[in-house]
Amino acid sequence: MSAAEALKAARMAGLDLRVDGQDLVLNASAPPPPTVLDLLAQHKTGVIAILRAQDEDWPAEEWRAFYDERAAIAEFDGGLSRQDAEALAHACCVTEWLNRHPVRSSPERCLSCCQGELPNEPLVPFGTATTGHVWLHDRCWEDWHAERATVAIATLAAHGIHRGAHGKGA
Repeated sequence: MSAAEALKAARMAGLDLRVDGQDLVLNASAPPPPTVLDLLAQHKTGVIAILRAQDEDWPAEEWRAFYDERAAIAEFDGGLSRQDAEALAHACCVTEWLNRHPVRSSPERCLSCCQGELPNEPLVPFGTATTGHVWLHDRCWEDWHAERATVAIATLAAHGIHRGAHGKGA
């Protein structure tokens, strides 16, 4: 399950969600099912990113212009086929979204598995000095990053940016 699916499950359960700093704030008229709370805890970082993106993101027209410009440069200046140029433009949009939505966390525990330093598994900072760091175990980075990319792709799709023919394909 992805962060987008966890958010959908929470909304279907009647939860109103908002972000406060690094916290996810839940409001509901009745206690939510434990399975929904577990999903939100498991995908907290991604859910926060989606909610922030909905509030702070470029409008769809700007994402479309960014995508079209990257595809045109890759096709006409770079000599790529239209299909390859659009795949590259989509990848550029995913990278741009990730750069515009940095994540920070405490150095006391892994943002992915929520554990502190373990024997032979120190917490490692990922990020830059200007955006801050997210602290992860080396083994947790790949799954955490894949989840972030999934959130970026889902958010871009909501803006009409898809990988494939003319930005609308698979």
